[in-house]
Amino acid sequence: MGAGRLYAAVARGGFRRYATYRSATAAGVFTNTVFGLILAYTFIALWDAKPHLGGYDQAQALTYVWLGQALLAVMAVMGGGFEEELIERIRTGDIAIDLYRPADLQLWSLAQDAGRALFHLLGRGVVPLAFGAVFFELALPADPLTWIAFIVAVVLGVLVSFSIRYLVALSAFWLLDGAGMTQLALIAGIFCSGMMLPLNVFPGALGEVVRALPWSSLVQAPVDVLLGTADPLPTYAFQAAWALGLLVLGRLLQSAATRRVVVQGG
Repeated sequence: MGAGRLYAAVARGGFRRYATYRSATAAGVFTNTVFGLILAYTFIALWDAKPHLGGYDQAQALTYVWLGQALLAVMAVMGGGFEEELIERIRTGDIAIDLYRPADLQLWSLAQDAGRALFHLLGRGVVPLAFGAVFFELALPADPLTWIAFIVAVVLGVLVSFSIRYLVALSAFWLLDGAGMTQLALIAGIFCSGMMLPLNVFPGALGEVVRALPWSSLVQAPVDVLLGTADPLPTYAFQAAWALGLLVLGRLLQSAATRRVVVQGG
């Protein structure tokens, strides 16, 4: 089997793996919808008090809410992807087997995560967004090209998300317990991705900093592409630059971790 076919099979396996958890998926859809309702009415109150807050009108702000809920599991903003299993395998030492397989650990993990992300986009993303579109006035575009541009930004966002979580998982080689780094990444993801509040709302230097961090690629960037408040090409360049840089850093850490395993294991 060629390398491309191998990783495609791994991605399909990742999709099927999450598709088997039907009860968890239904619970996730329900949770996203309820949380979306809470945020939607909070945003309505905020935008009634301050119209055009962050450069959005109320319809755009509500669209932001429901797109954020649609992307929450896709981007694994709160974790729940391959990284938990990888950290556990590092802790137990089973990672040595993975490192000596005739397959690249980073690409294998990326393929798994791609399957997971696709499933969550279809399984947990569509229903909350459809619910929001039925019960609220959203600013969803009619132009299919805008939706295609949005999907491209989502794909790049998934790459950035994977790259961040891969680095978090690899930190367990040195920390032995990835819980601390996982919690830090969770907090950064919630605060800096735009999941809770659009980053455009953040004032001054704080807003400039959070928008420049990689987490803004996860929610803020794709949503702005769909809303037409950001030019797609510079947005793609920003996301791709972070994805490439973090993937290369992950490759370097993986090489260092491999040497560490060899030295410790003989």
